[in-house]
Amino acid sequence: MRAWRVDHPGQVATGPLRWRRELVPVPGVGELLVRVLACGVCRTDLHVVEGDLPVHRQQVIPGHEIVAEVVEAPRDYADIAVGDRVGIPWLRYTCGVCHYCTRGAENLCPRSRYTGWDADGGYAEFTTVPAEFALPLPEGYSDEELAPLLCAGIIGYHALTRAEVPADGVLGIYGFGGSAHLTAQVALARGARVHVMTRDVAARELALALGADSAQGAADHPPEALDSAILFAPVGELVPHALEALDAGGTLAIAGIHLTDVPPLNYQRHLFRERQIRSVTANTRAQAREFLAVAQRHRLAVTTHRYPLDQADRALVDLARGGFDGAAVLVP
Repeated sequence: MRAWRVDHPGQVATGPLRWRRELVPVPGVGELLVRVLACGVCRTDLHVVEGDLPVHRQQVIPGHEIVAEVVEAPRDYADIAVGDRVGIPWLRYTCGVCHYCTRGAENLCPRSRYTGWDADGGYAEFTTVPAEFALPLPEGYSDEELAPLLCAGIIGYHALTRAEVPADGVLGIYGFGGSAHLTAQVALARGARVHVMTRDVAARELALALGADSAQGAADHPPEALDSAILFAPVGELVPHALEALDAGGTLAIAGIHLTDVPPLNYQRHLFRERQIRSVTANTRAQAREFLAVAQRHRLAVTTHRYPLDQADRALVDLARGGFDGAAVLVP
């Protein structure tokens, strides 16, 4: 098969990825072998490739928004058969026995492992996944449209939950890429008013086209006080801006796995009157299935930009420089 591996973490412009031919992987016990149909290009991939995240697997194949066809399945696993189409997300393994797993918070499992970080992912023609962590997919979407749902959509849904937007509340979204453009649609479907703060002009236009109530610059003040906010941009300097925009009792959820340093906060301006900050860590399988069921009930408009698999390096460069709105998707 053909695949991309992280030869050495570094800035994408320096060519840290290597395009190579290698043997198709052999699935382990309880794993599926799948043929990749599409793989989304997530900002987390960029953090893995550039070394913002510590190396978990040397020369890993990135990619964790994978739509795939099952080629081999365990004989004793009745839920998935050869020929089925499945989704492979970021979360790949949890222990199932720690106190986080047993209380329904498997996303916090200290022994958790992740596709495209701890194990080879979808920047390839074939990959493997534990059968219990493969996801059923909603109908009515193309492979290309489904790919961003498998991380951008799922983690955005989790962030929306963490932000605790009240009924008919006001939500501010900072950064408007692959995850935010899906999350905004879910919030709008629930009756929220949505204000988008982002530096990119095309992203602001997309936000308004999807129904956002306003769209302005990344550090601009929204036109009304926010009940909740979600920070998608990995820019710590935006945290004070988002907190200052919150109404009393408001919540800021930070959705990224990586964030640049946060400047000093002023207690009165940023936190007093019970404003709070929450981080977001992966997701549970139950929450992933819940979001995909939402995507089945409410047809989401998924903005994608297709790249051939052999141009994954260019897709990451374009992502790093903000070269597109929505999400990039690799198609073998």
